[in-house]
Amino acid sequence: MKCENNEPVTYKGLRESEEIRAYIAQGDAALGALGYTEHSEKHAVKTAETAGKILKELGYPKRTVELARIAGYLHDMGNCVNRNDHAHNGALMAFGILRELGMAPEEVAVVVSAIGEHDEHTGTAVDPVSAALILADKTDVRRNRVRNKKKETFDKHDRVNYAAKTSKLTVQTDKKVITLNIELDETICSMMDYFEIFLQRMLMCRKAAEMLGLRFKLTANGGKIA
Repeated sequence: MKCENNEPVTYKGLRESEEIRAYIAQGDAALGALGYTEHSEKHAVKTAETAGKILKELGYPKRTVELARIAGYLHDMGNCVNRNDHAHNGALMAFGILRELGMAPEEVAVVVSAIGEHDEHTGTAVDPVSAALILADKTDVRRNRVRNKKKETFDKHDRVNYAAKTSKLTVQTDKKVITLNIELDETICSMMDYFEIFLQRMLMCRKAAEMLGLRFKLTANGGKIA
C-alpha cells in the first residue's frame, strides 16, 4: 500500500486501509473476549481527532497536527497481538506500515514514539504528539464503551465507564488549561471508585498537559476534583 507520487501519509488515507482496520478490529475482538471495554474503530477515530484538535487549538503546525491524528488512529493496533505490551507491539506494527508507505523517517519516529509511550504502566509524554495522544486516549470515558449489558455483573471498570453520562475535554488557550469535565451517575459509581481506576491515568494526563505548557484540571458533576 505504497503512497503514490511521494504524497505524504495522511490520517484520511490510513483510515481507508483495510489492513489497519483489520488489526484494530481484531484487537477490539480480543479485548472483548477478555472482558475489556470497547477499543474499536470508534475509539481509534475519537482518539485521533481529539489529539489533532488539541494541537490545532494550541497553534501547532498542520503536519504536527496530522501526525497526532495518525498516532491516535494507530495507537491500539497492538491489542491484536496481546493486551500486555500492546503499546510497544503497536509501535512496531506502525513502524512497518508507515515505512512501507514511504513516510519520512523523522515522522515515523515521532508516530512510533507516541504509540509506544501511551500506556500508563510503561510510558510518558516525551513530545507534543505523544502528549496529545495520551490526553485524547485517557480521557475517552463514556457509557457506550461498556460491552456488558448486565449491570448486576459489572466489574469496577464497567461501573466507572457506564457511570460517565457525559465527558468533554476542553482547551482554554488564554488560561493555559486543559480540562476534563465529567458528569457521573453516582448511583452507579462513586468518586472514590473513579479515582481508584483512573488515578494513574489522570496523573499521566497531568504530565502530558505540562509537556504542552498547560495545567490539567478535572471536574466531576460541576465540582473541581484536581
